[in-house]
Formats: sequence, C-alpha cells, structure tokens
Amino acid sequence: MQKSGASNSEKYLLSIRGIRKAFGLNQVLKGINLELKEGEVLSLIGGNGAGKSTLMKIIMGIYQPDDGAIYMKGEEVHLTKPSVALAHGIYMVPQEPMLFPNMTVEENIVIGFEEKPAELHKRLVEQMKEVGWEMDLNRKASSLSIAEQQLVEILRGLLRQAKILILDEPTSALTFDEAESLFKCVADLRAKGIGIIYITHRLAEVFEISTSVAIMRDGVITLSGLVSEFTKEALVKGLLPANSDKDKEEDQEQAKAIDYSQPPVLELQDYSGYGFNNISLKLYPGEILGVAGVVGAGRTELATTIFGRDKVLGGKVYLDGKDITGFSTKKVLEAGLNYVPEDRHLHGLFKIADVAVNTTSALLSEKCMGRFFLNKKKEREVTQKYIDDFRIKVTGQSQLTGSLSGGNQQKIVIGRSLSTAPKVVILDEPTRGIDAGARGDVYKIIHQLRRQGVSVLLISSDMEEIVELSDRVVSVFQGRINAEFGKGDINQDNLMAAAFDVKTEKEVGA
Repeated sequence: MQKSGASNSEKYLLSIRGIRKAFGLNQVLKGINLELKEGEVLSLIGGNGAGKSTLMKIIMGIYQPDDGAIYMKGEEVHLTKPSVALAHGIYMVPQEPMLFPNMTVEENIVIGFEEKPAELHKRLVEQMKEVGWEMDLNRKASSLSIAEQQLVEILRGLLRQAKILILDEPTSALTFDEAESLFKCVADLRAKGIGIIYITHRLAEVFEISTSVAIMRDGVITLSGLVSEFTKEALVKGLLPANSDKDKEEDQEQAKAIDYSQPPVLELQDYSGYGFNNISLKLYPGEILGVAGVVGAGRTELATTIFGRDKVLGGKVYLDGKDITGFSTKKVLEAGLNYVPEDRHLHGLFKIADVAVNTTSALLSEKCMGRFFLNKKKEREVTQKYIDDFRIKVTGQSQLTGSLSGGNQQKIVIGRSLSTAPKVVILDEPTRGIDAGARGDVYKIIHQLRRQGVSVLLISSDMEEIVELSDRVVSVFQGRINAEFGKGDINQDNLMAAAFDVKTEKEVGA
C-alpha cells in the first residue's frame, strides 16, 4: 500500500520522504527528504558525520530506516537488503573500486550472472557501444588505472540494468585527465536517462557536471535546489560555521601583517635528496607558503627528507637559524618542526587505541607526562581542544579511533601533529579524502595556526586550496623549483602553467 504523498513522487525516479535513523541515542538522520529525476546528476555534499554514508546505505538496503519511506516512480519500495536494491536498479560505485586483480575486465563485470558466457559477452559489448565506451575486455584488472577501474564498476551496474548510480567521491584519486574522462562518462549516462547521486567534496565539480545540489548537515538537508540557483560562495557558506566571515577578515589582516624583513623561520639552501635537487626557499614567521606541482614532482620527498625520514644528498636546512640538516625525526620534532603526511593511515594511526591516546601520542615531553603516570587531566584538555576545533564526531574521548569515519580519523592525526605546538608544520595534502565540511574545518585550523605565529609549508595538488590559503607559492617541477608567485599573482592559471612548466603569455612576452 502506498503511503500519503506517494502520488507526488510519480515524476521522480527516486523519492526519499522523512527518512530517520538512529544508532542507540545518536540520531544520525532526522527526517531526510530528497528527490532524483531521470537524467539528473544530484551532487550531495556535507561534513563527516552529516549522515551521507548512512543515507546511502539505506538506499542500498544495507541499513533499514526507523521511519520514512522510499519511492521509485511513485511506488513505495522496501529495500531490505542489497540484492533487493540491485533488483530495483540501484548500484553504488565505491570510492575505491573492488575488483579481482588477477581476473580480466570482462570476468570482473560478469561475475555473479548465471547466463551463458556468450550471451553475457554479447550484452556487454552492446552496452559499451550504447554508451560509446571502448575498453579491452581481456586486460587484467591489475593493469587498470583507478579511472579505468571505476569504469569497470559502472559497467557492472549498467549490465545489471541500473537506473540509479551512486558515485562516492569518484575523483579523489584521479588525475586531471582521468577526471575529465569520468565527467564525460557521467554526461553520457545522464543522456541515457540514468539518475546519478554524486557524492563529492570538490565544489568545482558540482558546477561542472551537476544539475542539482543538496547539502547535508547533522542529519538534515539544509540546502537544496538547481545548481544554477547557487554560487560557490553560497555553498561554502552553507557548509561553514556561522562565524566564518569574521575569521576570514582576521585571516586577511594577518596575511597583510607578515614581515618579510624578519629572518626566516625555515630556510633551505641548495637542498637535495632522492626525488628533488637544489631546492632553495625561505618560510617566514606566520606565513603559509604553498608548494604547488603535480603528483611525482618531488614535493613529498622534500617534506620527508626535512622531517628526517630520508637521506639528505646535499645542501642545508635551517630552523630558526639552527642547522638541522640530517637530524633524526625525533630531533626535528624537538627542534620545533612537525609533519602531517599525505598517507595518514600508513604513518601511525592506532586504530585499536582510543581518541585521546591517538591525539596526544606525539606529546613526549612533560606536557602530558608525569613522573610515572600519564597526566590524564592534560590529556583530556588537549584532546577536547582538537575535538572542538576540528568538530570531530565522537561519542567520547574513549571511543576507539578505528570506529570513526575516515575523515574524522584524518582530523585526529592532524590534531596530533599540531599538539606538539611546532614553530613550523608541513602539511602534505591536508584535505585529501576529506569532505567539504571537514575541509572548511581544516582551513580554519590552518588560519588559527598562522594567527598564533606558526609557519605552514602547505603541499597540495588542489590548485583551489593553494590559491585560497597561501600567502606565497613556489612551484616544483621534476624535483626543482621552477616558479614563485606573490599574493597578487596566485591564481589557478599561473599555478597550472607552472605545474606543467608551461610559459604563460606574459612570461613569453617579457
């Protein structure tokens, strides 16, 4: 039997009405209303803990709602398990494709079907022709790029006659060209009338490929409508705290106050290591120095060598005038420099330990250590500061870190690095894999650090991020600095040209 309001859902491919979900006393979804039409690309953005993943799991039949209803073309559906959702034409492409590496492309796509191989092959070839995609079906999955793996996942869904595709942050691990190829695929699917829910934290993508957008915050949809009705600034405002405008004004004033006549707090002189050569740069007190470039340019190798993880091959590095060249990581930390690595899970997240232990584990001084016992009071104070500042979604400081979402785990690792009160912090892709809401939180923390006089070396492949945060930028190309930009010249055109070592018209005419 259809519930009241179902008739209003007939024009929608998918209609979600009043969905609620709680886990114990934690109300995760508080009455979600969302619609998706045929041929529509709906971008869903929001912070960690907003409820996006829970909502998608309900649509996929993994979780059951406590209240509310789901309709497909006006008919109420009960998505009791993933196979039921799939039977209704709903397919989710995970952020990290789950393929069998030693199987071929075709084997990965047709696995699970009971039809004859010849019939399946014919259907698959026809499906690929229909969307205009070409791929060698005999290739091993292990040889595919991430973008190609995602294409295989999409073909899995299409062969199963998916009417609704859910793409979960599909460009997080893609190059620029691969992302452009994915956008073309999305456009092809939209032309076929397939409805797409596109989860992303990159606002530029929202305006490039989406027809509509919805913002989730704390279990409710706070903003939704056609993309044409919004600006990027309006979406950002919908994601950030209410006092963000005041913070931005303070940040701008602080940027103007940087005194470049002071001695640099960090200086590299003809510094060389594995992956980079003859790097010379200066970082001043309270400055955010962006380090732009493409993946593989040598930026991460530069950071890990400064931090004492890799061997120095030449040159010098000075911190507050002190030569720290070749220092061990422990001594670099003691000198006042800390590093947040790109792969935070690989470098020291203790998933079986609680939030407090993970947040304060870098504090090896007397700040948190008594003579024989851990100073629990100080540990709680430090942990709570970063829970509040980063808006980390936890049930308490004793919650196991492994039970948190990926974004919240990343926030804890960043907080742990900052808890040592460094003079300089190197942030390597600080918002990689973090959603739009969490990104705003991290930006806020970076600006707070600057206001406190901490200097930041910001390594990022996200040009928007470099433009938004940096006071000055150097570009690294094939292990060397090939350009430097002052505040007035920091824009995406200049950064992109420098990243690929392309001379701009201005430079050519000089």
